[in-house]
Amino acid sequence: MDLLNPYYFAISLRNFFYDKKVFKTCELDVPVISVGNLSVGGTGKTSLVRYIADHFSKSFHVCILSRGYKRKSKGTLLVSYKGDIKTNWEEAGDEAFMLAKVLKGVSVVVDENRCRGGAYAVNELKVDLIILDDGFQHRKLYRDIDLLLIKEKDLRDHLIPFGRLREPLSSISRANALILSYQDIKEWDYTFTKPVFKLYRRDWKIKDIWGNTLEDAKKFEFITFAGLGDNEQFFKTLERMGLKIIKKLSFSDHYHYRDFKISPNYLYITTLKDVIKLPPYENVYYLDYSLEVPGLLDFLERAIIKSYRAGSSAGRATDS
Repeated sequence: MDLLNPYYFAISLRNFFYDKKVFKTCELDVPVISVGNLSVGGTGKTSLVRYIADHFSKSFHVCILSRGYKRKSKGTLLVSYKGDIKTNWEEAGDEAFMLAKVLKGVSVVVDENRCRGGAYAVNELKVDLIILDDGFQHRKLYRDIDLLLIKEKDLRDHLIPFGRLREPLSSISRANALILSYQDIKEWDYTFTKPVFKLYRRDWKIKDIWGNTLEDAKKFEFITFAGLGDNEQFFKTLERMGLKIIKKLSFSDHYHYRDFKISPNYLYITTLKDVIKLPPYENVYYLDYSLEVPGLLDFLERAIIKSYRAGSSAGRATDS
């Protein structure tokens, strides 16, 4: 089916021109880690960006660089500087703003031109490390490490518009390492010639808008809602946790919630990405969790050290 899809030829030709260096890339003077996926949403990409940024912020000034999908602003926008929020979610985009809210020592920049945004982060903010959010398809900016998240069902999927894949499965070979998502739901494997890591979600908690944990959440009944790339994945997670769900409300990805009404007679539960768009309701909670990706952080640390040691020969800064 994919071979008959016009989109297949368009994306394959574009990748061919980048592979042959017909299309030029821009390169920054700090290491760049790209985190991306093959499918449209729902692989845990934003959570992985958070996980990596939180770890490296203890040693580096980390900047998350994103395009700020569906934001109201244009051009280069500083969302946060080392945790100090500079704008709102509508100007920044929901995912970029969410990351800025939860990562206190990290800077966040959005720009539809990733080369321009990255140069701003390096030259103006003096960052040491850039994490390129949703970067696998955005090849204009050179990256030292290309991390690719895949779900098991991606391996059986097709290119858009007939499926949810943004690139053919052959593009997996371009990654420097694979992260196999949702191992906490089902253990699965994939054979690859480069490093493969497994992503587990752990330490599930129900929190209010102020970050307080709701104890004994199984005692209560909830209306749940979400505007994700894969809402069913979220709803199934709540069910596996044993929560009592009396109604499910599914919205499109990056939904704005401008006309959404909260009844004071019910408790609600949603995602962190969704809750940051709402006023601070006392009866609205969100699901939070920690990630465990054994071996990944050590792999990235070695790659960053190697990048800095490359020094001027690779256009890299030699110290942080």
